[in-house]
Amino acid sequence: MENNVSNEINRVEINVSDEVMAEMFLNQAIKDFKKGKIIEKIDQSLKNKDKETFLRLTEELKSVS
Repeated sequence: MENNVSNEINRVEINVSDEVMAEMFLNQAIKDFKKGKIIEKIDQSLKNKDKETFLRLTEELKSVS
């Protein structure tokens, strides 16, 4: 009986750990995606010589980093 409880607790701990790791991975992937999109827009603002958009986007990038 005690062994079964111990095994169940270990499985729960592993599942929680896996869930936390998956959430961390997804959050990082979303953050990287957002940063990439902002960088693309920054590049475009530089090509267009749009200083206002460039400054806004660089501030936005800082908040995502």
